[in-house]
Amino acid sequence: MFTGIVNDIGVIESVKDHGETLRRIRIHASYDAAGIAMGASIACSGPCLTVVGFGPRPEGGCWFEVDAAAETLARTTVGAWVVGTRLNLERALKIGDELGGHLVSGHVDGVADVIVRDDITDKSGSSWGATAKFTIRVPMELAKFVVEKGSVSLDGTSLTINSVERDVLTVLLIPHTLEVTTWGAVKAGTKLNIEVDQMARYAARLAEFKN
Repeated sequence: MFTGIVNDIGVIESVKDHGETLRRIRIHASYDAAGIAMGASIACSGPCLTVVGFGPRPEGGCWFEVDAAAETLARTTVGAWVVGTRLNLERALKIGDELGGHLVSGHVDGVADVIVRDDITDKSGSSWGATAKFTIRVPMELAKFVVEKGSVSLDGTSLTINSVERDVLTVLLIPHTLEVTTWGAVKAGTKLNIEVDQMARYAARLAEFKN
């Protein structure tokens, strides 16, 4: 389980296909290699991926490798990742960790599209930086799971939904989030991994059976 609170930005160092159904991806991160274990789960811009290899880097930090199978490649943005792609990273929760976002499983429901990015500059001359409003279209089959003031995970980031109209939602990101995640580079046309709130999914399923 995860919270959607990004704690590092990784960079893809290599991508290698193993046949037609498996892709191995090596990622550079600032994590201490001593704190990673084989089989550990790391959320990489949304998808929960399993560590299949890791080690320290001479310049500091670590590298770790994950395998993406055909289902992940087909249903997420992982299939479009290349060398140099930057990823929002989050280690799995430990008992006692602060739950700062919302419960996220790392099981991506689909891919959303950024329609518009509006940068909002503080006219007071504040040095804190600009906020940014993103208008995003979600797959129609997921629209019933998003609600105003509810939570959603987009590229592994826990965000509050500002507004919803049919299959289009908006989110507002503060300068800090833009700086410490990959959102600073997101623009119209960017595709994002989306995971809807788990409680919304279960509530919809229960209502379906009730009806």
